[in-house]
Amino acid sequence: MKIRNLDLSDTPINEEHQRLGIPPIEVIPLHPIIRSAIWFTAFTLIGLVVLGISKVFGNSWSDGVNTIELTLNDSMFWSALLVGLIAQAIDGALGMAYGITSTSFLLATGASPALATASVHMAEVFTTGVSGISHAKFGNVDKKLFLRLLIPGIIGGLLGALLVTQIDGKILKPFITGYLLLMGIYVLSKAFRKHIAARKGEPKHVAKLALLGGFVDSSGGGGWGPVVTTTLVGTGHDPRTTIGSVNFAEFFLTLASAASLFILVDETIWHIVAGLVIGGLFAAPFAAYACKKFSTRTLLILVGVLISVISVFNLYKALIA
Repeated sequence: MKIRNLDLSDTPINEEHQRLGIPPIEVIPLHPIIRSAIWFTAFTLIGLVVLGISKVFGNSWSDGVNTIELTLNDSMFWSALLVGLIAQAIDGALGMAYGITSTSFLLATGASPALATASVHMAEVFTTGVSGISHAKFGNVDKKLFLRLLIPGIIGGLLGALLVTQIDGKILKPFITGYLLLMGIYVLSKAFRKHIAARKGEPKHVAKLALLGGFVDSSGGGGWGPVVTTTLVGTGHDPRTTIGSVNFAEFFLTLASAASLFILVDETIWHIVAGLVIGGLFAAPFAAYACKKFSTRTLLILVGVLISVISVFNLYKALIA
C-alpha cells in the first residue's frame, strides 16, 4: 500500500482544495529515476555550454570577443532575449507556448519554417532543461507520467523533425488549432465549476498523446505543451504535476529533435538562438516556482485562456491568409 506524503499545512492553496473538495497537495519525493534524469540533464547542459564556448573562442580569444561584441550590438539579439524571457515565463508556469511564441517571432523575421523550428528547438534544449530541473526540485514531476510521456514523445519529435524538412508543417496547423480551441474552452468550463473533482487513476492514452504532441511540436514549431498539457489538464488531472512532468519530458524530446534538425537543416540564426536561450534561462526557475504556488483554479483559468487566445489568433491568420 502506498503511503502518500501530503502537505497538510494551513496554506491558501490547501484551504482552496478543501473548499473545492479535492485532496491536499501531495509532496512527491524525488524518485531515483527523476534524480538520474536531473543529473543527465545538468551534465548535458554543461557539455553544450563548454562546446559553445569552444566554438566561439576556438580560433582565437580576439575572434571570440569580436563575435560577442557583434552579437551584443545586434538589435535582433535583444529582441530575441525579450521574446525568450516572456515565452519561457509562460511556458514554465503553464506548460506551453514557448515554441509557439518563439517560432512566430522567427517567422516574422523572414525565417523559413524549417529554420525557425531548428533554431527554437536548439534554444529550447537549454530552457526546457533548466525548467525541467526546477520543476523536479519543486516536486512538480510525477515519475509515472514522466516515463509514459518520454519515449513516445521522442519518437513523435523525430518523425516531426523529418517531416518539417520535407513538407511545410503549417499544413497541419488548422486541424491542430481547431482541436486546441475546443480543449481551451473545455478547460475554462472546468475552472468555473463549483467543484473541481480530480480524476482518479492513471491518465489514459498518454503514449498516443505524447506521440502526437512530439510530432506536432517538431513539424509545426510548437505544440508539445498545448497538445499534451491541455488535454491532460482538460480531462481532470492535477495541473501542477501535469505541467511539471510535461515540462521535464519536453527536455528529452527537444534534445532529440534539436539534434535531428541540426543535422537536417543547413543554417541556424545563432545570435537569435543565443538571445532566446539567455532570456529563457532567466525566467525558467521563477516560472516553476509560480507553478507550485498557483492554485488549481488559477492554473485552469490561465491554461484555458492562453490556449484559447492563441488558437483564435491562429485561426484568424489562417482565414485571412
